[in-house]
Amino acid sequence: MRTFLSILLLTLPLAAADKEEQAVERLHDATAVFSEIMRTPDKGIPQDLLEKASCIAIVPGLKKGAFVIGGEYGKGFITCRSANGKGWSAPGAVRVEGGSVGFQIGASETDVVMLVRNSRGADKLLQSKFTLGGEGEVAAGPVGRTTAAETDARMHAEILSWSRSRGVFAGLSLQGATLREDKKSNEELYGKPLTNMEIVRGNTPPPAAAHELLSLLSAYHEKP
Repeated sequence: MRTFLSILLLTLPLAAADKEEQAVERLHDATAVFSEIMRTPDKGIPQDLLEKASCIAIVPGLKKGAFVIGGEYGKGFITCRSANGKGWSAPGAVRVEGGSVGFQIGASETDVVMLVRNSRGADKLLQSKFTLGGEGEVAAGPVGRTTAAETDARMHAEILSWSRSRGVFAGLSLQGATLREDKKSNEELYGKPLTNMEIVRGNTPPPAAAHELLSLLSAYHEKP
């Protein structure tokens, strides 16, 4: 008969494979979220904001019930534009905790997108832990083709954020939310527990699962 230890040793590689599949699936979900949001330009992220963005963070399927008990409630990825302005970095994994997220009535989860507008905001999101809250840091993002009609103070924020619940895409304030780098998911994707700074700013080759998302971002960024 197999001992408990031998069974455990046999199941460990399977458990690791399952976790890797979860991270890959979440990356595919993030790609689908961005694609679906941008498929209708009149209701998506303004093109001029995308063209000037330093980084983008996408958290698919952020759960409604988890933050009620104060636990972790969402996982996603952040990627930043390359130093030469062409293409995007390999994605680093993030966790979103706390804060106040608006859900449509009857929705149990929402997708969250954050657009980082400058290098200062990027440096904050690439820290091991960062809580959104300072004046001018984060604001609800505008929806539509351009930001020409936007004249209020939110257009000076370092980070703009949106949510999509039950098919409705709208600006969202994430004041008080905490972003942490997710080293476990990074290890699942890259084979070692890299920090987001090492991945995004260290020229780490992206995993195969990230190619679709990076290509999609580049395509929208390069649109005239």
